[in-house]
Amino acid sequence: MGEITLEELAQKVKELPALPAVVQKVMELVEDPRSSAQDIEVVLKKDQGLTAEVLRLANSAFYGIPRRISTVSEATVFLGFKTVKNMVLTASCRGLMQRKLSGYFLERGELWKHSLSAALAAQLLSKKAKFPHPETAYTAGLLHDIGKLILDTYLKERYQEVLKRVEEGEVTFLEAEEEILGFNHAAVGARLAERWSLPPSLTEAIGFHHQPEKASEAPKLCAIVHLADWISVTLGLGMGVDGFLYRVSSQALDTLRISEKSLELALLELSELLSRGDAFSL
Repeated sequence: MGEITLEELAQKVKELPALPAVVQKVMELVEDPRSSAQDIEVVLKKDQGLTAEVLRLANSAFYGIPRRISTVSEATVFLGFKTVKNMVLTASCRGLMQRKLSGYFLERGELWKHSLSAALAAQLLSKKAKFPHPETAYTAGLLHDIGKLILDTYLKERYQEVLKRVEEGEVTFLEAEEEILGFNHAAVGARLAERWSLPPSLTEAIGFHHQPEKASEAPKLCAIVHLADWISVTLGLGMGVDGFLYRVSSQALDTLRISEKSLELALLELSELLSRGDAFSL
């Protein structure tokens, strides 16, 4: 495979499908204060598979609702609009993230485990840092590595070079990507986020989750995702070859005004949360 630029890769991204229309509409409704639980249900009914998956999630032991939920509107009332939005997004992305990524030495399901654990870690950290939008942090954590899906597909042949560079010197996988390819998976993920019409804050959090000091639109969100990614890697979830030499940004801790002890506590809390039997069935 010959050289490819980020702009050329962006054209490849444009060939990928956008988020399903139902998912986009749900995201819009959640941000509209005039929306009702019934509005969410009406939209989701257009996709029976997605509706069934949302109800499965709502009735899982993970959420601990004390009664059986039979409709989307019930789930929305019990769990809240933004939690249901995250359920919809989680359900729609799960299949995409389950596949094997040989370029990153990730077996089937490993990217999903890493992404979901990062999402849950981001939600935990947002509460510790008093970030007012934990649901947004969850979404950013869930999607932070979507760029890997693109690079694995189109640049698989170049990853032997990237891996060799990591093995030769004290550079991170991200730095090796930039040296060999001219860009990294985070930058590609940001392009896909734009393709999906995600808000600028989410796009930036995806694009700079390894370099939170570069954030300007949403520095706190970016710092949360950076640390959530580190927590997931530290727990050995979906680490792949790019988990080695992961450098934690001290600026991220400063931005959130949380200590290393708080970060360690978040790691322990996530480990306990994931010990629930059905955590990865979300």
